[in-house]
Amino acid sequence: MDHFLGIDVGGSKTHALISDANGSAVGFASAGAGNWEDIGYEGLTHVLLDVTERALQNAKINIQSICGAGLGIGGFDWNSQRQEHLQAIKPLGLNCPVEIVNDATLGILAGSEEAWGISIVSGTGCNCRGWSKDYKKEGRVVGGAGAWSGEAGGAFDIVERAMRAVTFEWDKRGPETALTPLFIQTMGAADLDDLIEGLYTSRFDLDLMTVQMVFRVAAAKDPVAMDVIRWAGEQLGQMACGVIRQLQLEKESFDVVLIGSLFDGHALMTESLSAIIHQLAENARLVRLSVPPVVGGVILGMQTAGMETRPIRMNLIESTRVLLGKR
Repeated sequence: MDHFLGIDVGGSKTHALISDANGSAVGFASAGAGNWEDIGYEGLTHVLLDVTERALQNAKINIQSICGAGLGIGGFDWNSQRQEHLQAIKPLGLNCPVEIVNDATLGILAGSEEAWGISIVSGTGCNCRGWSKDYKKEGRVVGGAGAWSGEAGGAFDIVERAMRAVTFEWDKRGPETALTPLFIQTMGAADLDDLIEGLYTSRFDLDLMTVQMVFRVAAAKDPVAMDVIRWAGEQLGQMACGVIRQLQLEKESFDVVLIGSLFDGHALMTESLSAIIHQLAENARLVRLSVPPVVGGVILGMQTAGMETRPIRMNLIESTRVLLGKR
């Protein structure tokens, strides 16, 4: 029976999933970070060989059984990088149609029933990608560029914004906030003066894990913390609106797939994001991704091999949940 391979290469982990032609997931494996920006192209090849071999073993098949492969690769940001990435994939020995996309794109395939639309990522960083209905046009922001490209809405952005609010309390540009004593405690500072001086002199560093503290303070109705979360949602919404305009989806009905753990932090994130998007595209549907993005890699592999994936999509999703539940 024909089999299909999906791989999701990220900055912290890599997943490989194998399905048969009926959409039944039969093999899975997980490995470490694969982004070439962190480990180089040789490192990417090593991770791909490792995760693919173990997924094949789990599925009890060999590489010759793979009839289509789809890879979402963190760090594959520009078409000029395509050949380097394909060369890194070549040692896998795939003798089948192969397609590669940015890892944020996999969420569209995994989360949208129609397998097109927009994905918004909010985790350690943030990203936004989109595909047109005919798959001929891609929309995007720069992706991971940070302040100079005006992209915000990830964990570090939220922590930095919250710390700015604490600084505003210190220099009297803003009101008091419950964020302040928690930053002091988390950093191990003696008081607010010590916190500000310690950050300025690099005695203290902002910690990404502090983002959960910001969510907790917002849940306790601190208005400053709530403003920070609302701001992050608005920033993500504005990124999505840019991609919507690029793809001319303003009048379309389409899915906006929300990817990343921060969307579980506070409802204000999604509410403020939704309000911004619906001002531009009232028929947009917000969908929370509930399956691993690597499912989108299998769908991409199937589509690249010429398969119609809608009839088997739900079986692939459910069988993947069962397979991972057994691990």
